Amino acid sequence: MAACHPSDVDADQSVQAEEFDYVIVGAGSAGCVLASRLSEEPTTSVLLLEAGPQDRNPLIHIPAAFPKLFDGSLDWGYRTTAQPNLANRRVFWPRGRMLGGSSSMNAMMWIRGAPSDFDAWAVEAGPGWSYETLLPYFLRLEDTAGLSRPDEVHGVGGPMPVAAQRDPNQLTRAWLSAAGERGIGPLADTRTGLETGVALASVNQRDGRRVSSADAYLRPARSRRNLVIRTGAAVGRIVVESGRATGVDYRIGRSGRRVRARREVILTAGAINSPQLLMCSGIGPAPLLARLGIDVLADRREVGQNLQDHLTAGVAFGARRKVSIASAQSLGALLRYVIAKKGPLTSNVAEGFGFVRSGDSPDLPDLELLFVPSLFINEGLAIPKAHGLTLGAVLLEPQSRGSISIKSQDPESDPEIDPAYLSDSEGKDAAKLREGIQICLDIASAPSLASEITELVQPDGPINDQTIELSLREFAQTLYHPVGTCRMGTDAGSVVDSHLRVRGVERLRVVDASVIPLITHGHTHAPTVLVAERAADLIRS
Repeated sequence: MAACHPSDVDADQSVQAEEFDYVIVGAGSAGCVLASRLSEEPTTSVLLLEAGPQDRNPLIHIPAAFPKLFDGSLDWGYRTTAQPNLANRRVFWPRGRMLGGSSSMNAMMWIRGAPSDFDAWAVEAGPGWSYETLLPYFLRLEDTAGLSRPDEVHGVGGPMPVAAQRDPNQLTRAWLSAAGERGIGPLADTRTGLETGVALASVNQRDGRRVSSADAYLRPARSRRNLVIRTGAAVGRIVVESGRATGVDYRIGRSGRRVRARREVILTAGAINSPQLLMCSGIGPAPLLARLGIDVLADRREVGQNLQDHLTAGVAFGARRKVSIASAQSLGALLRYVIAKKGPLTSNVAEGFGFVRSGDSPDLPDLELLFVPSLFINEGLAIPKAHGLTLGAVLLEPQSRGSISIKSQDPESDPEIDPAYLSDSEGKDAAKLREGIQICLDIASAPSLASEITELVQPDGPINDQTIELSLREFAQTLYHPVGTCRMGTDAGSVVDSHLRVRGVERLRVVDASVIPLITHGHTHAPTVLVAERAADLIRS
């Protein structure tokens, strides 16, 4: 996202005064969708700017390889501020920096969320965001494997494949059996509602390869003459004239450039970079901007606020048999993948998932369970050399709220990310996650899984009264689902209105996970693609 100061562009004689109808900033889960949909009209010109490179690295397209992208050149590699409730750790937040954005390095799980999640959006942002209104968009964008025609809840023929895993690990099957032995039965299709149970995850893959938003939406549209895609294009400022967004300043290499938007500038840079770019451009909390010497163009106090994320914690064990997906690093696994698109390299890593209710007996399951047939340790930064397995619990209804802020007017400087994990006043977040970790331990002790495991690896040592607290405080991590920092709503305090237009600046929209007012009971890639599909219609209308 970030790169150049206004003065860099003003002084650079190589500035190119190009014009497009739409200028889209960020080629991630949402930006690829918008670029494709808006360029369907051949008389409409679209420029898509992405700070990162093309998505040519083979590790992007091999499903099980995505942790190897963490903290590398294709990752923004953010860290949070020190979290007081997580042993003052700075939690690692990977975010994709390439075509496809984080959809090019996620676990490919397609979990829409509960219908009531979207009805809650409608309460905040109007009836256009209700489940009834949004369901046709899900049906339009999905391509459900195994179905010949769509039904009431499953889409067929859309850009985004939703497929069964090609070759799930036998340890994942053991976890499903162990969950059943602890009273957690099979999970019905999550697209019909949200109930308790466990299942194999549905994934965005086709023939054993990842399908990102760039694969699904951008690649089929790239030959259009009215669509221009520029990678390595780091945007530093939105140009605002007389209260109207007219373009952006960006840099490619050492060359500062300015591009004008005849119709709109659209931010699709994500829940971290979109609010950062707004604030660096003078759109945000006036006291902060004034303190940093940034001219205040629009005093929007909630830019960067309302940050929500799914926190996850769990336990990892050694495995008795050498059957985990640690074998994905072998030559045999590579050959099997290349020849047959089978084996551990097709794994999405988090192969098993499920939903359970905490002791508070909520209306919806408020904890997600995850199973990885491998050692997923050190926030995914340690590539496993030994065989093992990991069980995790996810806090689906966080009460804690954090923020994204900026520390200087320099858009190259990393923003300050404070998710404020486990900071709710009543302590419900911590209590529920503790309960989730206990459920993970209970499943691990069930016969089908107990026969597969050896010692506890993370946290290491014996299982005792401290295991849960150590798991929570020392090893809890993000599930990579930040949302809410440019909240949409009908109230005057919201950052964007129900049509995703930034309040106080004309011809400027935000279309990405940052506009989601309340986090869903599921993973955030599906809702983000949905937001972009809906936004395309709002913009064209």
